[in-house]
Amino acid sequence: MNIKDAQLTVDNWIKEHGVRYFNELTNMAQLTEEVGEVARIIARRYGEQSEKESDKNKDLGEELADVLFVVLCLANQTGINLQDAFDKKLDVKTKRDHDRHHSNEKLK
Repeated sequence: MNIKDAQLTVDNWIKEHGVRYFNELTNMAQLTEEVGEVARIIARRYGEQSEKESDKNKDLGEELADVLFVVLCLANQTGINLQDAFDKKLDVKTKRDHDRHHSNEKLK
């Protein structure tokens, strides 16, 4: 599934299962909350913090999917074609960073 199709799938889900999109500020707060859940898993599972017993069954993929869902909601409700935006951003990063990372001594 490409990003355009994902946006359409989320929009259809909202229409079928939701009442409406939450407003943009609510979705921004929800996105922050979901990113926090991802950060908690990463910090405890891959970082230096010890993982609590209650966190051991948390699914990182599920939490990342929550982040993606809210990002797609925000794109839909603000009229952003995220496929186009992503393609443009990838082009910019490719041109700008092509040699930059290869010559970074910290990455060798």
